[in-house]
Amino acid sequence: MTTDEETIFEDELNDDFLPAESHEGVGGELYEHFRVIVDKGQEPVRIDKFLFERMQHSSRNRIQKAADAGYIHVNNAPVKSNYKVRPEDVITLMLNQPKHDNTIEAEDIPLDIVYEDDVLMVVNKPAGLVVHPGAGNFHGTLINAIAWHLKDMPSFDPNDPEVGLVHRIDKDTSGLLVIAKTPDAKTALGKQFFNKTTHRSYNALVWGNIIEDEGRIEGNIARDPKDRLRMTVFPPDSEIGKPAVTHYRVIERFGYTTLIECVLETGRTHQIRAHMKHIGHPLFGDERYGGTEILRGQRSSTYKAFIRNCLALCNRQALHARTLGFVHPVTGKQMDFTSELPADLAALIEKWIGFVGGRADELTS
Repeated sequence: MTTDEETIFEDELNDDFLPAESHEGVGGELYEHFRVIVDKGQEPVRIDKFLFERMQHSSRNRIQKAADAGYIHVNNAPVKSNYKVRPEDVITLMLNQPKHDNTIEAEDIPLDIVYEDDVLMVVNKPAGLVVHPGAGNFHGTLINAIAWHLKDMPSFDPNDPEVGLVHRIDKDTSGLLVIAKTPDAKTALGKQFFNKTTHRSYNALVWGNIIEDEGRIEGNIARDPKDRLRMTVFPPDSEIGKPAVTHYRVIERFGYTTLIECVLETGRTHQIRAHMKHIGHPLFGDERYGGTEILRGQRSSTYKAFIRNCLALCNRQALHARTLGFVHPVTGKQMDFTSELPADLAALIEKWIGFVGGRADELTS
């Protein structure tokens, strides 16, 4: 599976359970979320390294934070992250909230299905729909909708990680996603995403006049230490974060904003949003990355009212997963799909076209 543009914590050890700052010990009742018994032949190794290799979706940093906060226990006693595991140790992750029932239930939620056959389906996700159940969003997601749509398919289990989503996009990003109905299809599609043989492009409206017709952004992406809900960019040669590359091409300029196409080499969380902010062109309407502020333009009350109207018209980051291409895992045929801009984003673009038409001589870089 690849991680696309969506922030989702898939394991028990998510940041909602961790304190803002590590501290000695924790108060109140703790609940078991994870348990592992160390093999008899295990060599001594730090517990943070040991758990990092066994908790697929947790970072070592998060494991260390949990240990420092007193949440990781060995034989019923809390240990620090430098504790070295011993044969037959009983390691438990004890958190301050009960474990949520993560069973995915089928819910009758409308789906815009672009293509479907026996092994996969391509859907056009609307903005505002969370892709996968997670902290704070255990119902009303795309996966709940897919479970309902495929409820009469005996071989499809929405709770089986070997089927379902192959990649993801943010809640407030619209556009195309592929879902695998069978384990073989998910494995084959996952390999294509991993090997970067798929084709995906996004349309985005960003603040500022991008001078170059096209460009390449390279920079490691990691969680912002000052805001865990936001990602930030670090130098490519740093050891912080994961390598990420975004290619962009200008489609149309509106003076104070630019409509672009983005193609991803990698699929990091918030990649386009973080990369565009990094080069000084946050996505229009992207509150998390400063895109709801008036970053370019005029001081007049008329212009301020125009921007307010634009933000009300498209009340989200202006980002749409427009194209998706992959090789069909059974037939071997190339499959290519295109999704037209949704109504809110199309109306936003039309509004900027009208603005440019009325004030062409006033617009500068």
